[in-house]
Amino acid sequence: ITAMIVAVGLHLSGVLTAAEAFKGFVDSNVILFIAMFIIGAAFFETGVAVDVGNVVNKFAKNETILIIAIMMLTGIMSGFLSNTGTAAVMIPVVIGICKKGGFNQTKFLMPIVFAAAMGGNISMIGSPGNMIANSNLQEAGLGSFSFFAYGEVGLPMLIVGTLFYAFIGKRFLPEVPTREPDPNYQKNAAGLVLVLTIAAMIFEKQIGVSLAVSAWVGALVIVATGVITENEAVKSIDMKTILLFVGSLALGTAMVKSGAGA
Repeated sequence: ITAMIVAVGLHLSGVLTAAEAFKGFVDSNVILFIAMFIIGAAFFETGVAVDVGNVVNKFAKNETILIIAIMMLTGIMSGFLSNTGTAAVMIPVVIGICKKGGFNQTKFLMPIVFAAAMGGNISMIGSPGNMIANSNLQEAGLGSFSFFAYGEVGLPMLIVGTLFYAFIGKRFLPEVPTREPDPNYQKNAAGLVLVLTIAAMIFEKQIGVSLAVSAWVGALVIVATGVITENEAVKSIDMKTILLFVGSLALGTAMVKSGAGA
């Protein structure tokens, strides 16, 4: 709401034209983000994320190793999917792992949330903020960040944060008790589309297809092959994030146009 008040206000006050205030809705980064919501939904809805999380079980020898495995897995997933979605899926998965291994569940919930936030900085598509910055860079005619440019800082942050939790932070984590999800053709399709989409994004320049187009090819395949329904795809699009993005881009445009930025 605040972000859209900015966009509308900048138009009504005469700083921006209506086209300038709302052009964020057709910004390539916004289009990319919408498609990734759909691909991410398939990854979560079909239970692929649950299966991936359960692989951690093999490493759950002790509390320290489990924290490292969970945080790295959550962080890497967040680098390519919705931070919120990743955390929401990983929490019940980790609760299930803890029940099987006899670990206290609540000690692992905060690390998941921090890992999701830090992991969002592994790639361009990991966080709305990354793409807002990239959009403004493009708007100013200064080129754009590469797909893994954020990762040069984000990945070390995730590793250091994980090690901190594993050896120091775990002493400050609370202790108290919760539930679990489920697993099917759709899983394989969802996982394959995600991998191929990310590969296409990584090799954007070599194949000559933009990030947004690659993402939408993946999203359309997900729906066309029935991995998730049209309604599930539409419901997966977080319009709060999109509106925040659009309003922020309008503010950036106004800062440049009015000279306030300079």
